Amino acid sequence: MANKPILFYGIEAIRDAGIDRIGIVVGETHKEIRAAVGDGSRFGAKVTYIQQEEPLGLAHAVKISQDFLGDEPFVMYLGDNLIKDGITPFVKGFEKEQPNSQILLARVKNPQEFGVAILEGSRVTRLLEKPDDPPSDLALVGVYLFDASVFEAVNAIRPSSRGELEITDAIQYLIDTKRDVRSQIITGWWKDTGKLEDMLEANRIVLAGLPTRIEGEVDDNSRIEGDVVIGKGTRIVGSILRGPLIVGEDCLIEDAFVGPFTSIHNNVVVRGSEIEHSILLEGSRVEGLQHRMESSLLGRSVEIVRVDRRPATYRFLVGDMGRIEVR
Repeated sequence: MANKPILFYGIEAIRDAGIDRIGIVVGETHKEIRAAVGDGSRFGAKVTYIQQEEPLGLAHAVKISQDFLGDEPFVMYLGDNLIKDGITPFVKGFEKEQPNSQILLARVKNPQEFGVAILEGSRVTRLLEKPDDPPSDLALVGVYLFDASVFEAVNAIRPSSRGELEITDAIQYLIDTKRDVRSQIITGWWKDTGKLEDMLEANRIVLAGLPTRIEGEVDDNSRIEGDVVIGKGTRIVGSILRGPLIVGEDCLIEDAFVGPFTSIHNNVVVRGSEIEHSILLEGSRVEGLQHRMESSLLGRSVEIVRVDRRPATYRFLVGDMGRIEVR
């Protein structure tokens, strides 16, 4: 979001809460994550990597982390979640009250797509995973706080119908065995960025708080409107940039319009095209589009280029879970 990986926001939130020993459970993408995060020193933390050989569930991730965690209380923060105001007050409250577990909740319009909690006061009495008929609109946010009793839970539960050890089942075990499981409701905004729409919304919210900073070159035929960030080595030629938006380093924006809520990463070329409310990752290229591109996400080194040749055809190379709309 705003040219920074979602995972980095989570690491920064954990660090800001006073936690400097961080374990990251990694799977197939471990090489990319290790390369991006390193040893954690850039965040003022020490990072340990815990390899999960198969995606066997969040409770399984806790289970294989026991040697790293020992008997200390800990925060479990799902890497695709974004909480704008951080988790510091929740961590401090957990340290003060010392329940066995504390979960974060948020009111949502579509609780059937989340794990849902039933409360008595602030105490959690029951959890339901993606119920067809939700008893409340209180969804589990991807941040959990536990003491060492959770290891009894993750070792006692059995895999769900999905073949995974579910964290909701582990928390329900704590409830059923009379442990103290409490909740706190988030009042600020929170996003689970697992879907394109949520990623774009999170990007929009983060960009809205960025002040203008121009370190690249903007020629006399270009116009900058609103809050715009332009990185070093980037050239803006004959273009209109209307913020809030961010353009990374070593980019070329030529004869183009870049509209609000757009994040353009490093080494991107946008030429002869209009873009807004979109995310373009490193090395991507957009040239000669006849219509404005909006509400889109381009991965690394993706190219969308208009060519004039016969016969007029569409040619696509699309990764897993991709979506293309044409007219």
